[in-house]
Amino acid sequence: MTATSTITPAQRLAALEGRAAAWLNANGRTALRLSMGAVFLGFGLLKFFPGVSPAEGMAVATFDQLTLGLLPEAVSRLFVATFETVLGVLLLTGWFPRIAIGLLAMQIVGILSPLALLTGELFAGPFGAPTLEGQYVLKDVILASAALVIAGDMLPARPERASR
Repeated sequence: MTATSTITPAQRLAALEGRAAAWLNANGRTALRLSMGAVFLGFGLLKFFPGVSPAEGMAVATFDQLTLGLLPEAVSRLFVATFETVLGVLLLTGWFPRIAIGLLAMQIVGILSPLALLTGELFAGPFGAPTLEGQYVLKDVILASAALVIAGDMLPARPERASR
């Protein structure tokens, strides 16, 4: 008679956790890139239609500040819409990763710029609390962190230089 090994519930759970961790490590960064691409594509497409995007006013006001008011509002809106749409497509497809990372870096600067340029509008709530637009910009800090992960994943790995 041979002894049969019994797998405990704790061992089954540990094996399940191991498989889940392996799947998350293999797919999480791709899911992050695709979801960010979908968000930028969707928000970019909305901005092609005046008055449809709830963030249009803030985006145009920020772009106006960044370009020193040199462009008409319609041109600014079209530029932001095109920029976000192209970025979304590049993130979704994985095409031209270096260009995508450069655009993503510029986008992060752009979406966080209202914190410095439009502070009064963003924190005009009672006792200086953030308005709905302010909350919208504050949550973009998460996008900045996600951009770091995406950029790290999209950049080609470089071998370490030999120490001298």
